Amino acid sequence: MSEPQCCALRLRLPATSANLGSGFDAVAVALDFFLKIEASPAQQFSIAATGRDAARCMRLQDNLILEAYKRLLIEHNRPVVPLSIQMANGIPLGMGCGSSAAGRLAAIALANHFGQLGWQTDRILEEAYLLEGHPDNVAACWLGGFAATACEGRKVRVAQVIPPAEWRAIVALPAEPLPTSKARSVLPASYPLADVVANLQSLSLLTLAFAQARTDLLAAAMGDRIHQPYRAPICPLLPLLLPLVGGHGILGAALSGAGPSMLVIVDSEANLPEAEAAVRGALRRPGEAELVLCRFQPAGASEL
Repeated sequence: MSEPQCCALRLRLPATSANLGSGFDAVAVALDFFLKIEASPAQQFSIAATGRDAARCMRLQDNLILEAYKRLLIEHNRPVVPLSIQMANGIPLGMGCGSSAAGRLAAIALANHFGQLGWQTDRILEEAYLLEGHPDNVAACWLGGFAATACEGRKVRVAQVIPPAEWRAIVALPAEPLPTSKARSVLPASYPLADVVANLQSLSLLTLAFAQARTDLLAAAMGDRIHQPYRAPICPLLPLLLPLVGGHGILGAALSGAGPSMLVIVDSEANLPEAEAAVRGALRRPGEAELVLCRFQPAGASEL
């Protein structure tokens, strides 16, 4: 019998953008920039990291991946196998691009492999949801594409579609990250019924817009009354970029996850340069945001 815990594991996990305006804590879509990890058993833990936030990724203390990996093995009565990890991180931390979901799924995949847990997709999503606190990012990261999610107790229900191949995305990353805890702290405890109904209507259009490539629906579908109005004061790119929707090939715009980044959806590769120029023109000063031009990622986490 083979010994999987003795073999190296190579993973690639995509960035994600959740909420997409109206889909608060319910939908997310995968993007084609990635967290890549290669891990092998070792005498002691070590991390060598390149890419975004490399210094933070290399920390052995208070490391999201290592802490979750160790905890999962201990909770399931498996020995904690020290790992030598090579990491290439393309997902900015604290920017609303799914870095914590990718990190927690990496931890689960490592624990599953080196602890021989035997978990399949349903259990992996369940454990990721318990760690993350909401199912949208983890489902899109693990499965790819556009993921609509709901939870029944611990179980994560997912419906997935592949986004239109011709659509493109611009992610606008401001200079400073925003902790998700702060972004959630500004939300009210309750909402007017009219706002809830408006979001339900928009969300129903959002899922069909992605499934049917309905460019005519996307602007209305990404309209939101649940979180973006409350986060606008701490996410200054939001009021700058929302007015661009409807011109320059821009189909819709929303906070990426909890912010502070913005996701701008463009109708085609041909219109991407014009849309990029419009986004740059809307910024108040040069360098206010880094722009990442990307595609929607149809496939989720994978072993390399």
